[in-house]
Amino acid sequence: MAHTLLSSPLQGFTDFRFRNAFNQYFGGIDTFYAPYIKLNGKLKIKQSYQNDLLPENNATIEVIPQVMTNDPDEFLFVIKYVQSLGYKELNWNLGCPYPMVTKSGMGSGLICNPSRIDEVLHRAHNETDILVSMKMRMGYEHTEEILDAFPILDKYPLKNIAIHARIGKQLYKGPVDLDAFEKCISSTKHKLYYNGDITSVSAFKAMKKRFPSIDHFMIGRGLIADPFLPSMIKNDTTDYPENRWETFSKFHDTIYQQYDEYLSGPTPIKMKMLGFWEFFSQSTSNPQKVYKAIKKASNPTKYRQAVDKILSTEMSIKNSRK
Repeated sequence: MAHTLLSSPLQGFTDFRFRNAFNQYFGGIDTFYAPYIKLNGKLKIKQSYQNDLLPENNATIEVIPQVMTNDPDEFLFVIKYVQSLGYKELNWNLGCPYPMVTKSGMGSGLICNPSRIDEVLHRAHNETDILVSMKMRMGYEHTEEILDAFPILDKYPLKNIAIHARIGKQLYKGPVDLDAFEKCISSTKHKLYYNGDITSVSAFKAMKKRFPSIDHFMIGRGLIADPFLPSMIKNDTTDYPENRWETFSKFHDTIYQQYDEYLSGPTPIKMKMLGFWEFFSQSTSNPQKVYKAIKKASNPTKYRQAVDKILSTEMSIKNSRK
């Protein structure tokens, strides 16, 4: 069975600058999900969200917008906005695990409220013609929450439900619950996508073997930690390309330059890239040392020197293994 790979959105990371550079240098992702739009009680789309979804900023990739809300009016407002840009689908985030979101009854904190889910979906399907898809966890407190929500979800013609196989309370800690995900497959009529801990080709193969009926897989943190992963999965190989670190260097320089132009001053770009290196470092030969070197770089010049040293070290290690 052919498989489709999707990029799971990470707030603060996978905006259009990252998506376009990723697609240019690595490829392997069929569809990208944009980080969620959150309105905070005002029916107004922030400029950063607008920039992220502009068709001209996503001309070479397929992107699906996402919304984070528990309010039907907000949901409809965002539907009208994304449709005005030409999008046919809106993904609803019931997966975010962070307490500041879940305490407001949003993200994975909404899964335990089927009546509110029903209210939002009812209005979306009765008042608009948008295609709705879902991004969910198994629940916030326990894995039965999603099972209680399925009868409501089954009332509507959803495109799919992408499930991260953890509960919200876990955040990203502890193992994924594959038994609970398996239970989901037989508990809904909807097409399910699998998400969670696809961090290597072997991890992907293990998921594929465990769930032969699933043909759509979402990759989130693993895609940032190892940008070559999706193309390696697609090519069924565990071998990195010969020019691995040269390609990564070009990708890094592209996003650095674009974020540096967008953000004002050395501190914001330092914090932005430090966030990325928390993931990037995981694919290096010494993650702790690499991250520490980036953290210590106190200005753009020292940052550049640190990156150059990291990449030359990785290239020399690769050459010594030949």
